[in-house]
Amino acid sequence: MEGLNAVVLLSGGLDSATCLAIARERGFAVHAISFRYGQRHDGELERAKWLADSMGALSHRIIDIDLAQLGGSALIDPNIAVPKADRVEDIGDEIPVTYVPARNTIFLSYALAVAETSGATDIFIGVNSLDYSGYPDCRPEFIAAFQTMARLATKAGVGSGPELEIHTPLIDLTKGQIIAEGLRLGVDYSKTLSCYDPVESGDGEANVQPCGHCDACLLRAKGFAENGMADPAIHG
Repeated sequence: MEGLNAVVLLSGGLDSATCLAIARERGFAVHAISFRYGQRHDGELERAKWLADSMGALSHRIIDIDLAQLGGSALIDPNIAVPKADRVEDIGDEIPVTYVPARNTIFLSYALAVAETSGATDIFIGVNSLDYSGYPDCRPEFIAAFQTMARLATKAGVGSGPELEIHTPLIDLTKGQIIAEGLRLGVDYSKTLSCYDPVESGDGEANVQPCGHCDACLLRAKGFAENGMADPAIHG
């Protein structure tokens, strides 16, 4: 597999950093892409830049899309509060207000375009259907449907070359299992940011601190606890 290119969606968080490490271990040269989509903060993008550089990505694009114009999510609308809790058990079963409508559909569409222009036949995305917030675009059924569409919608897909494949190496793993895999691969989780509503540290976006109480922070803390350690982004 050495010499093949892959596009990796890199948010700057725990899951996408692990996904990048897995793609590199599998021998792919990585074109990382991140999105400035109107989210509450740019802190995750600063982490994405660091991760792409330190983990050997061949290139890193930050693509601007203003999903805040559409609203409908606490991640892009400052008038909608991010849900907070003290325990992971308090996370509800319904799709939360942090769900951004069609976000992964849009992101994967851009990844598909980057794959075509870079000669990549593989896309990696760190979606997870176990320890997650219940987003519908993180399910295996969605990924399978998008891959079918992608093979019909591209020049490469209707040609005689290899078919595009979307890799979801984390989709059936718990957060603890994801972290264990990342630790094996040497991922520096102290440099990642998964928080939906980080706290300003006074040192700029690169040093915002996780709130510790949103769904992403609680699930992340649970995963590190399952590995017998505290979250290094808070305690490291």
